Amino acid sequence: MGKVARMLMATPFTTVQSWWRKTFSAPTTDETTTFYRTWRNRFLWQRLRLWLWLALICLLSFTLRDIYGLFFPFQELEKLPEVLRTQRLVINIAMLLSILICFALHKTKLGRERPDLLFLGSSWSISLASQLFATLRGFALPDTFGWSLLFLSQAVLMPVCWIIHLLTQVSVLVYYFGVNTALGLKTLTPEHPEIYNVTFILYIFWFCIICDIGVYLYDRLQRSEFYARQELESAYQKLKVAEAKYRSIFENAVEGIFQSSPDGRYITANPALARIYGYSFAEEVTANFTDIEHQLYIDPNRRAEFVRLMEKDGSVSEFESQIYRRDGSIVWISEKAYAVLDEQGKLLYYEGLIEDITQRKQTEEELRVFFHAVSHDLRNPVLGTLMVLKNLLARPEDNISISRSILERMIQSSDRQLNLINSLMEAHVSEVQGVVLQRQAVQLLTVVEAAIADLEPLLEQNQALTNLVSADLPLVNADPTQLWRVFSNLIVNALKHNPPGLVLTINAIRKDDKIYCTVSDNGVGISQQDRLFDLYFRGASIRNSVSLGLGLYLCKQIINAHGGEIGVNSALDAGATFWFTLPIS
Repeated sequence: MGKVARMLMATPFTTVQSWWRKTFSAPTTDETTTFYRTWRNRFLWQRLRLWLWLALICLLSFTLRDIYGLFFPFQELEKLPEVLRTQRLVINIAMLLSILICFALHKTKLGRERPDLLFLGSSWSISLASQLFATLRGFALPDTFGWSLLFLSQAVLMPVCWIIHLLTQVSVLVYYFGVNTALGLKTLTPEHPEIYNVTFILYIFWFCIICDIGVYLYDRLQRSEFYARQELESAYQKLKVAEAKYRSIFENAVEGIFQSSPDGRYITANPALARIYGYSFAEEVTANFTDIEHQLYIDPNRRAEFVRLMEKDGSVSEFESQIYRRDGSIVWISEKAYAVLDEQGKLLYYEGLIEDITQRKQTEEELRVFFHAVSHDLRNPVLGTLMVLKNLLARPEDNISISRSILERMIQSSDRQLNLINSLMEAHVSEVQGVVLQRQAVQLLTVVEAAIADLEPLLEQNQALTNLVSADLPLVNADPTQLWRVFSNLIVNALKHNPPGLVLTINAIRKDDKIYCTVSDNGVGISQQDRLFDLYFRGASIRNSVSLGLGLYLCKQIINAHGGEIGVNSALDAGATFWFTLPIS
């Protein structure tokens, strides 16, 4: 029974204790931040100035009343003790002087930094002035009216920092009850000479409590609002940072980002989308595209297919189409988008990414051409060899004799196949790993003479070659084997693309800190120079040879690996000059 009773008593006690801690507990260190104290001090300093003006005007009004009462006595004041009637003007003037001093201190650095001390000083200068006067005159002065005005005006005009409000009240009451009791002073009221009574104490107590609770609650409300504003400002700053970050992503994205309406208009677009469509600004996309179906797609049915897939699946991925750019050119795009719906499931708009895949499509086409070239160039030699072998196998005798010419053709066919396969492997290694160089000090004339000697059978077919490379050139830090391949490929390339009777000239001169090498011919010239060094690019005039278009590509890879440059100068029917540079050792 005792345990149950304790539990029943503990429940309301715990509730009251929790409420008391929540309402009147001092703020934690985290709550009372420097920012809030700074704001509170500034608020107290500003309101203190207003209160000083109000106190000054109030005291002036009572001072004027007392001055007027000297000449025209008020009947309402005749009941006051004589000492108060005659000396109250002195008390008011003393309080006016103290208020003026507080005004002067209010403008100083001390007043700005410690408005709480100025608050206490101004409050005590008013409340204790009359008490000191009464003590010196030998009586107690229960100034209920003055204290009420003082405490109420402070609570209304400066409702922050309830501790200093309580301190001003307690100081006055301690002085009144403590000093007067210690000195045995009485009041001047004959019917109530004692310094306290129950009604007076209850009035002062509850008046001060109500003022202090009001100040505390207002201060607490201000603190909560201050922290709420701080958190809101912090959230706003974070939102601005996040918005700036995502705006940066939106503005600087490589892919085009868009929002389009169901009726075929662009709502938003980023700069990348504008570039894909051939515009300078994203605003031009939203302004000009009012009918995506007919303005954008080459095949207008693509928009209808886009909408159909959206209605079916709610999204599309890798939706590839050909579109018109602003200048009328055609490019390939790939769209990845999804439908944005409201809470009721109604379609609001489409949102997604657009990627320019024109380069990829071109690469796929080049790859298709490459496979066609491989199947064509490798198939013919294999078929020729296979036919020869089948014809031999069709003979009835066991021991079959083969003429030397047949063997030579088979060897030549196999050599062509091997050369094609080796070229493919070299191109792959060059793409993946780069060209590997075994550098050493190389005399360029030696490399050129070796390349010419290896190609002598080809050059004997009515071809004229002039070697102008001098033995006096500086040495180059290079891979002689790779340079031999460059000269060989350039010579063979000239022979393949021109009719018999070609005149070739090889030269090398010094230019500053580089060797400038040229392989020139007087042939038909080259029309397609921009893609000449691309992988698998093949000229249209190749004759008497199978090729995958790897020779010039490998030349470029080798020269670039040496730190040089390579190019061609040519015009139709005016020959061609291939040139490249090599750093001097």
